[in-house]
Amino acid sequence: MSGSAATGGFSGGAGEGTRAVRAGLPDPVKYEPTLPGPVFAAHFHLPGEPTGPYTYGRDENPTWTHLERAIGELEAPGQDDVETLAFASGMAAVSAVLFSQLRTGDTVVLPNDGYQALPLVRAQLEAYGIVVRTAPTGGDAQLDVLDGAKLLWIESPSNPGLDVCDIRRLVEAAHTRGALVAVDNTLATPLGQRPLELGADFSVASGTKQLTGHGDVLLGYVTGRAGEPMSAVRRWRKIVGAIPGPMEAWLAHRSIATLQMRVDRQTAGALAVAEALRSRSEVSGLRYPGLPGDPSHEIASRQMRRFGCVVSFTLPTRARAERFLDALRLVDDATSFGGVRSTAERRGRWGGDAVPEGFIRLSVGAEDPEDLVADVLRALDESGR
Repeated sequence: MSGSAATGGFSGGAGEGTRAVRAGLPDPVKYEPTLPGPVFAAHFHLPGEPTGPYTYGRDENPTWTHLERAIGELEAPGQDDVETLAFASGMAAVSAVLFSQLRTGDTVVLPNDGYQALPLVRAQLEAYGIVVRTAPTGGDAQLDVLDGAKLLWIESPSNPGLDVCDIRRLVEAAHTRGALVAVDNTLATPLGQRPLELGADFSVASGTKQLTGHGDVLLGYVTGRAGEPMSAVRRWRKIVGAIPGPMEAWLAHRSIATLQMRVDRQTAGALAVAEALRSRSEVSGLRYPGLPGDPSHEIASRQMRRFGCVVSFTLPTRARAERFLDALRLVDDATSFGGVRSTAERRGRWGGDAVPEGFIRLSVGAEDPEDLVADVLRALDESGR
């Protein structure tokens, strides 16, 4: 996996916790650490012809290699024809796929309810003469605008609205029309769903979020089957230089070892919070794909193994939402999501998302679920006075 075959002789059939703990580790060497430290090198000893794996720090780094193998083993366990490329941020990874695959005159289909930065991406694509069509995630609405597209971009669950589409259905329709498919897997993580197994050509994510989970790393990645599309992504990374630092790559790999424990804890907490919010009269528009009765629950149950750590809902007014956030004690008022410490924000403060003024995106951390539920309910009570 990654740029070369994975080492360590570890089976793709292992359990997810075992896989997360062991992923990407090199073969054991006596007196060497199990996870080698970060390699800080702009260049490497290179006598003669440059035939080895490491030549220059913008192209490859041993610390990236271990991380990329680890992510590949989570995104596509047991598949040796898959490679992963790490990037400096999630948006670096997103941009690499879009701008390496599309040319002037091509058409791309984006979600109109996806990540906040996508409107900026759309403007840049259109400035390059690329035709951009958009449709909502829910109801598989992107199917209606696929004809003639070169690339379909899926975000499922969508951020921040948490709609889900039938990825396999959209992939089959796109491939029939000759389009490639990329899935933003940030909110789900590889333990929630594996887009390549659903037929996608690329799985793209921000490792800044739940994959690393500690709010101390900016990172992105692209995983796809070896071939010209991934070679183009690699060339783009080389040209643009959007590479992760070795320390960030090492921190990310270290953090992946606890991914299953964190995801399971956070998923359980998110469901508990969603269930508690369901009975509150001041809460509207409650969304969580794992909640029975959620509009996306049926599709999510078919293609997701875990439903994520994010719950979204709307309070009656902007003022009520801000009072609620001020009253929380165990939840930090901060952007981003997926960390071990719970966060929430009034998403409309950024602009760019088509959400009501009182819309809240709450990311459930690893605190005790009963403590979080109590804190959320107390804050709702206080904010209503």
